[in-house]
Amino acid sequence: MHRTRSRNCRTSRTHRTLAILLACLSALALPSSADTGVAAQAAAADTRYERVVPSRDGIGKRYMGREIAGVMGWEGAQWLERDSRAREERPELLLRALALAPGMTVADIGAGTGYYAWQLAKQVGPGGRVYAVDVQPEMISMLDSQMAKRGVRNVVSVLGSETSVKLPVASVDLAIMVDVYHELAYPAEVLDSIVRALKPGGRVVFVEYRAEDPAVAIKPLHKMSETQVRREATAHGLQWERSIESLPIQHAIVFRKP
Repeated sequence: MHRTRSRNCRTSRTHRTLAILLACLSALALPSSADTGVAAQAAAADTRYERVVPSRDGIGKRYMGREIAGVMGWEGAQWLERDSRAREERPELLLRALALAPGMTVADIGAGTGYYAWQLAKQVGPGGRVYAVDVQPEMISMLDSQMAKRGVRNVVSVLGSETSVKLPVASVDLAIMVDVYHELAYPAEVLDSIVRALKPGGRVVFVEYRAEDPAVAIKPLHKMSETQVRREATAHGLQWERSIESLPIQHAIVFRKP
């Protein structure tokens, strides 16, 4: 009788141990609600894009009818600081048209070496701020070096990600992307993050080489038409405000957050 009770006890302990192990394995196998939410968001975001055979200058990913262009790496940073750029793009015309006010907070998205960031910083003055956002640490390092050389103190460098500009919510009066938007690998997600960072009534400016003009000697995927820019921006709830056509080879298309 004692042997039977002992065997029953051992059997009971074995069953309990197996039950605990099975419960642990089930917990490991089943994703948490947080994981499920992240996976659902990723799946939903992925449906915004179409995979295609990459063209010579593209990444094989289409968004709203256009193939996304390949990004210029930090190795090509000298091109951003080329001597001919001021003559080709006339940045003073763009800055004049933007009519920035002292004390404003501006975000330069895809700031690169800071070619525009320091000029924007002059416009907003010492009481203003420029967030200079880039996803390449090497670019951020070069930008910081350029700002130090110029003695610019109101530019704050920000290391963003492929999907977010990493800026505080409702902190920005104006965000600008100069020759950048067409090569964002995740344009929908980045634009969502920009809209979140804008204050109510804040503006976002897309500066792109004019695809409508065959005389603009830039590779097709690195140009954008106003029609395409409007299509993509309004899909994120932005309202078209005006288009600046006074630049030699680019247009600047301005939208407002309601």
